[in-house]
Amino acid sequence: MTSCHGSWENSLITRARYPKFLKKIIILLGIVGPGLITANIDNDAGGIATYSLAGSQTGYRLLWVLLPITIALIMVQEMSARMGIVSGKGLADLIRERFGLKITFYSLIFLVIADLGNTMAEFAGIAAAGEIFGISKYLSVPLCALFVWLLVFKGNYKIVERVFLAGCSVYLCYIVSGFLIQPDWALVAKSVLIPDFQGFSGKDMPIVVGLIGTSITPWMQFYIQSAVVEKGITIKHLSHSKIDVIVGCFFMFLVTLFIIICCAATLHQSGVVISSAKEAAMALAPLAGQYSSILFAVGLFNASIFAAALLPLATSYYVCEGMGWESGVDKTFKEAPNFFLIFTGLIVLGGGVILLPGINLFQTLIWSQVINGILIPIILIFIIKLCNDPDVMGEYTNTPLYNFISYGIVFLMVFANLALLYYQFFTELKVL
Repeated sequence: MTSCHGSWENSLITRARYPKFLKKIIILLGIVGPGLITANIDNDAGGIATYSLAGSQTGYRLLWVLLPITIALIMVQEMSARMGIVSGKGLADLIRERFGLKITFYSLIFLVIADLGNTMAEFAGIAAAGEIFGISKYLSVPLCALFVWLLVFKGNYKIVERVFLAGCSVYLCYIVSGFLIQPDWALVAKSVLIPDFQGFSGKDMPIVVGLIGTSITPWMQFYIQSAVVEKGITIKHLSHSKIDVIVGCFFMFLVTLFIIICCAATLHQSGVVISSAKEAAMALAPLAGQYSSILFAVGLFNASIFAAALLPLATSYYVCEGMGWESGVDKTFKEAPNFFLIFTGLIVLGGGVILLPGINLFQTLIWSQVINGILIPIILIFIIKLCNDPDVMGEYTNTPLYNFISYGIVFLMVFANLALLYYQFFTELKVL
């Protein structure tokens, strides 16, 4: 995939005679996008379901898990973005070149299956949010699917990115909702900073793996790398890209934190058991006030339609890269037919299943995040190996310390996954 936008150095803004500090800010604002969008798309319908479940079932007990997950996300996203900027190629493209078509093909099959489940989950979130406001899923799902399809087919990269950035701002609903609830902030701070190992149990394991799976997803690594390539970010602005990644991950951390706080301070303390993000939003009304409930529902709708657009887009990118096909939002259908057909197919299948009567996908929402948690260590190993390949990265390979921490992240993810499988299949405790 090649950039259609040219390098940032050649833009009118960077050539203009602004003061140095202002010029840096303008350049940063021009580069902001891939990191902020990719990190916040983690907070999708499946993510909100997982966070709601975490808050309602465990209260504040697992808040400490969010900080190490956020640090891990920053490192993983930084590696993917750096690789895209330095190599000028997408992740699937590099995996195919370095590890062969066979490994790439089988990896893509599992990723597409997982992403189809995730796309269904996003449209389930759209349907659930619409029903909260009295809108039938037979109206909300087709309309949103059409909007998402037209956005990518008729727009270009700049338009799509601006719409996604606008969607990021709506996540503030959860932060506002958290303040309206007025939780015990001292207890929140303690729970975030001090791990509670004494209260940890086997029942918490699927939630921990789900939190990992929804925060560090396989597909987002492919998307951010494709996005920085298509946007045309160059090595000169590598530091600005890192800031974009860090800001995006920190904002994701705040949104996740406040969703869990909302459910912990209300549902958990009142002993309310939920089976969906929709139920979480509706249950907040009598416990925390109508405004908190409405904001939670608005956030769910925004997150769902945001991810329903971006997830099929990311899948289309990496499948086309992996198979050596043309891809890109700025391409026409004639130039990249496979790219647009894959995108359309995921939207039609993802939205179509939700319109079937009697569909309840809450377990799919949760398990889709668990599947992400299982797949991400494999993808992360590919990323680490590529980031240490001088032929790919030149002088921008990982440092030994970076590698040590990165492999530590892989080890912890594998350990969490094995623990989940042990509790699920070898004990009487059925965690999900």
